[in-house]
Amino acid sequence: MKTILIIGAGKSSKVLVDFLLKDAQTKERKLILADVDARVAEKKLGGHPAGTARSIDIHDTEKLGELVKQADLVVSMVPAFLHPLVAKVSIREGKHFFSASYESPEMRALAGEIKQKGLFFLNECGLDPGIDHMSAMKLIDTEKADGHNIVLFKSYCGGLLSPESESNNPWRYKFTWNPRNVVLAGQSTSQFIRNGRYKFIPYHMLFRRTDLVTFKETGDFDGYANRDSLSYRKVYGLEGIPTIIRGTLRRAGFCKSWDVLVQLGLTDNSFQMDLPHDFTMRMFINSFLPYDPIHRVEEKIQRLLPWVDSAIMEKLAWLGLFDETPLPIFKGSPADILQGILEDKWKLTPTDKDMVVMQHQLETESPAGIRKKITSSMVIKGENHEYTAMAKTVGLPLAAAIDLFLEGKIQLRGLHLPIKKEIYSPVLELLAANGIHFEEELVLSKN
Repeated sequence: MKTILIIGAGKSSKVLVDFLLKDAQTKERKLILADVDARVAEKKLGGHPAGTARSIDIHDTEKLGELVKQADLVVSMVPAFLHPLVAKVSIREGKHFFSASYESPEMRALAGEIKQKGLFFLNECGLDPGIDHMSAMKLIDTEKADGHNIVLFKSYCGGLLSPESESNNPWRYKFTWNPRNVVLAGQSTSQFIRNGRYKFIPYHMLFRRTDLVTFKETGDFDGYANRDSLSYRKVYGLEGIPTIIRGTLRRAGFCKSWDVLVQLGLTDNSFQMDLPHDFTMRMFINSFLPYDPIHRVEEKIQRLLPWVDSAIMEKLAWLGLFDETPLPIFKGSPADILQGILEDKWKLTPTDKDMVVMQHQLETESPAGIRKKITSSMVIKGENHEYTAMAKTVGLPLAAAIDLFLEGKIQLRGLHLPIKKEIYSPVLELLAANGIHFEEELVLSKN
């Protein structure tokens, strides 16, 4: 009997838990789901006989260790900054470890201990990071095996609204994951390489310098550059590549409108505001505009930022920024207050459906001088408020990797990302069987 311990019963855990419980009894497995609130865990388990709910204070490392001792492997679904804490306890107790989050420097520092104890630690096995790595490496390894030189790699991903839920929302967007990450996105300078030239985009220019990314099924998107594309040359084995860009997708027109909030300073997280309790939304945006007793707020925005058009003004008005209604919160950074406003307007309703889109673009050259352009696209739509596209694409890859490891189909040890064929090949196959797959288009030309 194998025991899986999942710590954290948040948004994406439902899909993960359901997948692992589905065949738990026939595969002789038990699942412990631990959360701050055991009732939340119980609800996620749905009374399944192979599941047990526990309450846990993750900062009580002694009790955490007692719980970890009961498992064969640990799945950390807690906030990313807590993963090293769970990882250290897992190493101490000699347990394997899985997470969907980025591998932090603190996690990498544990690599020696992990290897020494003969443990398997897998991070970045969700959507982005996760499916992006695995699908990219499948394409890259295939092209390399055919003797082709990869000269361009672009990869974009976004979590958005499904088209049927976009009506009456000019932004065509709502929060499908962590609102904080959306509000603070791009505040570090983005870096990538294009045609052999290093490029850097500072925050104040990021949402103006976007690429058009088109999906046959769902239309056009703005792609803005992620913070660090350069490090993925080594991760993906593309050290000499002339062009590599990783980015995030929003609906076409979103970035130009979001840029207004950036330029005005509403996304600033560097200072705290303590506003009177009669401060309205209109007063909030006006506080970032020049003093002018003659012109209206709407006019002042267009005088300060002359490129702002009627479509952008419609989006700002839809958020309620010109309304004389009270702010949701009065203390915090501008970004905190903006987040409070957006969490009301961009909150998913029970009838809303989300969508995840991902696209890789590769260009290769063969020894015979044949140039190939590959466009590999994935579009996943949510089913309901629990089985969202985001929850499926984060939870299922992790569940698949855990299942394959327990089946003995992944024999690796040490600290890993899902970039080795032994991991990505069976995981992608299992994902495809569950409706998560890519469609590819090829264009060939002679140099």
